[in-house]
This record gives sequence, structure tokens and C-alpha cells, in this order.
Amino acid sequence: MTPQEMWNAYKQINPSIGDEIDAWAFGVEADLLADLVLKGEKTATASAYDLYAVDDEPLPQEGTFDIILDSQDRAVCIVEITKVSVESFNQVSAEHAFKEGEGDKSLAYWRQVHEDYFAEWLRETGLTFTPDSKVVLEEFRKVYPQ
Repeated sequence: MTPQEMWNAYKQINPSIGDEIDAWAFGVEADLLADLVLKGEKTATASAYDLYAVDDEPLPQEGTFDIILDSQDRAVCIVEITKVSVESFNQVSAEHAFKEGEGDKSLAYWRQVHEDYFAEWLRETGLTFTPDSKVVLEEFRKVYPQ
């Protein structure tokens, strides 16, 4: 299903979502992570704060809706952003790591995977990752399909 087709289908249920579509795929293992969202096992994500400024993108906003895509840019599901916060990498909680639903859901696993991921993405833009680097933490709930 295309993002537009999924948006139109959900708009029949929730007309207040408007016409502007924000669709994206997870940067690593897009298919696996999209499937975890679809199953309800992944209800949070994190991104490098500094990349928003580099890309001149606004931070995610609570109450907005996003389409989660697979690696082929097909729509998998729609989520509503329920919470957004900014923390230092080394302050991310075990609770947040668990909500991300990846690996064994531990904070140790989350830190290992995300440190590598953030370091690589920041390096590509000429920035350096440190344990004090800020990360954007999002929580969401799947709203479509039910």
C-alpha cells in the first residue's frame, strides 16, 4: 500500500488528521523495526538531536501522525506521537530502551546499538558522538491498522 492510500484509509476514520503526510522508515533494519511497530512491540524510537539542525528539520511534535514505511517505501502502519523529549545519550532510561522493543530490550543492548548508529550518522555530517550527545526520544502508539 502506498503512503497516500494508507493515509486516505485512515482519514475515513479520523478526518482531523488533515492532508499533510509525514512518512519515514527507520534508518537501520527498516523492515524488522516496522514489523515490531505493527505488532505493538515497538512503541518508541530515538534519533540524534544534532541531525535535526543539520537537515533543517523541526523536532517531532506530540499529537501528530506519521506513516511508518518498510525498506521499499511501502506503508506499514500509522502511529500517533504521544511524547517527545530530549535527553543526553547517557541519561536514556531502561524504560525507554524497553519501549523501543529491540534485541533483548535491555538498556545495555540499546546503548550498544544506538551508540554505533549515532556515531556513524554524526560522523557523516562532520559531527562527533559523545555519551553527552543529545538524543530525541519519541513515544508513539499505533493507530492504524487496528
